Amino acid sequence: MSTPLVHQNTIIKPVVTEKSYSLAALDKYVFQVDPAASKYQIKKAVEDLFKVNVLSINTIKHAARTVRSAKTGRHISLPVDKKAVVRIKKGQKIEIFNALKS
Repeated sequence: MSTPLVHQNTIIKPVVTEKSYSLAALDKYVFQVDPAASKYQIKKAVEDLFKVNVLSINTIKHAARTVRSAKTGRHISLPVDKKAVVRIKKGQKIEIFNALKS
């Protein structure tokens, strides 16, 4: 049995953008997740933390890259980033997104 602490390490934070709000109207929620997390781990974490039924998960992984700082001119390496678009059962809501809209 997984502990909630493990699930908190799987889901880093909700993605708060205009596009993620429009997806929330379609029962899809976007989270930044641990790059090593599998779809099964993400599903279990969302179901246990938010008490909803997950129907599907799509993941997007951004590769590590380097950018040049405009202020110092140095090259900065950005880490690997992974997002998960989670579709939940119709009629269910995740309260974090509803609280952020207010």
